[in-house]
Amino acid sequence: MAAEADGPLKRLLVPILLPEKCYDQLFVQWDLLHVKLPQVFKILGAKSAEGLSLQSVMLELVALTGTMVYSITNNFPFSSWGEALFLMLQTITICFLVMHYRGQTVKGVAFLACYGLVLLVLLSPLTPLTVVTLLQASNVPAVVVGRLLQAATNYHNGHTGQLSAITVFLLFGGSLARIFTSIQETGDPLMAGTFVVSSLCNGLIAAQLLFYWNAKPPHKQKKAQ
Repeated sequence: MAAEADGPLKRLLVPILLPEKCYDQLFVQWDLLHVKLPQVFKILGAKSAEGLSLQSVMLELVALTGTMVYSITNNFPFSSWGEALFLMLQTITICFLVMHYRGQTVKGVAFLACYGLVLLVLLSPLTPLTVVTLLQASNVPAVVVGRLLQAATNYHNGHTGQLSAITVFLLFGGSLARIFTSIQETGDPLMAGTFVVSSLCNGLIAAQLLFYWNAKPPHKQKKAQ
């Protein structure tokens, strides 16, 4: 069944969004370690996080954390949630970089420490299953609000700043694929529904990237001496 689903999915994504090599790496080999690295490298190369909404990145981190904790708690196979772990590590790196390039490095370090503590508590027996389920259910509003915040930032700026096109398109394609795999591997409608909403929201940002493709951030004028 997985092979049958892979056929039409590949025909949809490869000519439109992804080179075949990227598709094979992402959906055949399940090598998800590099999905957000283009975004990380773009921020580091520009030494700027202009155009990225910190609130949007944090809400995405909440959604990824919910998926990961919920899956671990329910003993789902790693193949159904492993990408959430890799994306979480990359997303928290982006959170720190956004703070760092805004001159809030100390705040960024404190955020990393607090997040690690919260994650330990969520994965411990101290956290009731109802709380974990509620966290997973909150993924839908977190993804929607987060993506709408980024979309509003793009619209307000009239450009997408340092937003990485490669990362956005990979996330869009990845969320589409996870709809099929989550249904096949977990049968959990909550997981599948989360990826449906995620696909719609990622599609919105991808559409904005195409719309603002040639738009550039205005150069900041130097203050008169």
